[in-house]
Amino acid sequence: MKSSASRPLLTIESTSDEPFYRQIYHRVRASINQELLKPGDRLPSARQLAKELGLARGTIESAYALLSAEGYIQSQGQAGTRIAANVQPQPENKTQPQRAPTKAFGMHTPAILPLQMGLPAMDAFPRKIWARLGARYLRAMQPNDMKYPAQFGLPALRDAIAAYLHMARGIACTGAQVFITSGYRSTLQLIAHTLLKADDAVWVEDPGFPLTRQLLNNAQLIQVAVPVDAEGIQVHSGITLAKNARAAVVTPAHQSPLCVSLSLSRRLALLEWATQQKSWIIEDDYDGEYRYVSRPLPALKSLDTAGRVLYCGTFSKVLFPGIRLAYLVVPENEVQRFEQASLGFLEGMGEMNQAIVSAFMQEGHFSRHIHRMRKLYAERREHAAAGLNKILSQHLHIDPQPGGMHLVLRLHNGLNDVEIAARMRANGLYVHAISNWSSHASTERGLLVSFTNIESQAQAEKIGQKILGLL
Repeated sequence: MKSSASRPLLTIESTSDEPFYRQIYHRVRASINQELLKPGDRLPSARQLAKELGLARGTIESAYALLSAEGYIQSQGQAGTRIAANVQPQPENKTQPQRAPTKAFGMHTPAILPLQMGLPAMDAFPRKIWARLGARYLRAMQPNDMKYPAQFGLPALRDAIAAYLHMARGIACTGAQVFITSGYRSTLQLIAHTLLKADDAVWVEDPGFPLTRQLLNNAQLIQVAVPVDAEGIQVHSGITLAKNARAAVVTPAHQSPLCVSLSLSRRLALLEWATQQKSWIIEDDYDGEYRYVSRPLPALKSLDTAGRVLYCGTFSKVLFPGIRLAYLVVPENEVQRFEQASLGFLEGMGEMNQAIVSAFMQEGHFSRHIHRMRKLYAERREHAAAGLNKILSQHLHIDPQPGGMHLVLRLHNGLNDVEIAARMRANGLYVHAISNWSSHASTERGLLVSFTNIESQAQAEKIGQKILGLL
C-alpha cells in the first residue's frame, strides 16, 4: 500500500475512547472517501498490520470484517485483501448535522447462516401444500390472469388479510383499507410519500431497527431517538424531546430489538399524544404472532378509535422472506388519500404469489401454520437458550422475553458487542450487536441471535462452543 494511503491507517490514538478496530475502520473508510485508497489497492494483511501497530491480530480482523460486511474491501485469497472494485468515494455531508447518522445495515445473505435474524424455520414450511396451491393456480390460469396486476393488491388477498387481522390481531378493517406492498421498505416509503414531508420530525425507538432509520433518513425526515425501557418506548420522553413530531414508528408487540412489549399505559399515552397532536403512529408488527407466555397481545391498532394508527404487517416472518409480500392497513378516512398516492408510487405486485397466499389463508393453512410455528419456536427457543447458556453462562446471560424470533445475549465483563459481532460474522455466525441498533451512545450492549433454525440443544451447544472460542 502506498505510503500516502497508509498514513491514516498507521495513526492510532491510544488515549481515544474509540476502540482500536473502529479507529482502523474509520481510517480506511476515510482514505477511500478522500481517494487516497482506490479500487483494487491492496491492504496489509491482518498479521502485518497488527505487527506494525502493535495490536492483536483479532483487532485488525474485526476491523476488516466490518469493512468487508459494508462492501468497502474484498478478500481475494492469496492475492490479499483489496479495496472493492465497485466502491465509490462518499464525501461526508456536513450541512445537515441534525439528521440522525445511519450505520450500514444488512439482514440478508445468499445462504442461510447460523443465528441469522429475520428468517423463519425454513425446514418447517409446508412446501407440499404451497406447491399444490401453486400448481392449481397455474392449471386454472386464464388470459385475464396475465394482465397488469391490481394496483393496490389482489382483492381476494386484501379481504383475506382483513378477515385474519380481525380474528387474530383484534383489528376491525375492510379489504379496501389493506394495501399490498413488496416489503417493509416499500410500506414505510409509501407512508412517508403519502403523509409526511421533508424535515418533519419522527419518533424512532432507541435502540431500534436500523433499516427504519435508514429509510427515514433517505426521506429527509428528522429522527428523534426516544429511549426504550422494560415497558417499551418512553412516551413522556418523546413528548419532552419533540411534542410536535408528525409521526412515531414503534414495534409494540415485541420491541425491535429488545423484545419487550409496550405496556397498556404506554399504549394509551401514545394514542392520546397522536390524537391531540394529529400525528401518526406507524405500528410495525413484524412478528406479533409469536408469543410464548400467553396468547398474542392485540395490536395497538385495535385500540385506535381516532384513526391515527397505520398498521404494517409482513409475510416474510410467518411464511418466507423470498415471497416479498407485505401489507399496510390505513385508517378508513385515509383510504382515498393512499389510493391517490399509490397511483404514482406503487407498482402492482405480481398476482400469482398473491393468489397463492390468498388460497393459503382462505383454506385455513395459514392459521394452522402459525399455530404449528408458535409451538415449534417455543421449543427451539428453549433449546437455544439452554444450549447457549450451558456453554457461555460465565460470559453472558439471556434476557427473559415473552415472545419474538430472536434472543438477546447480554455480555459480561465489559465485552465489546460490536467487536465480537464483527468477529463472529467473519467466522460464519450471522449476529448483530445491539450497539449498532442505537442512534446515540447507549448503555445497551449485547448480541442479537435468531433461534428459529436451531433444531436441538446439541446444535445450540455446538454453536456456543464456537462463540466461546471467538470471545
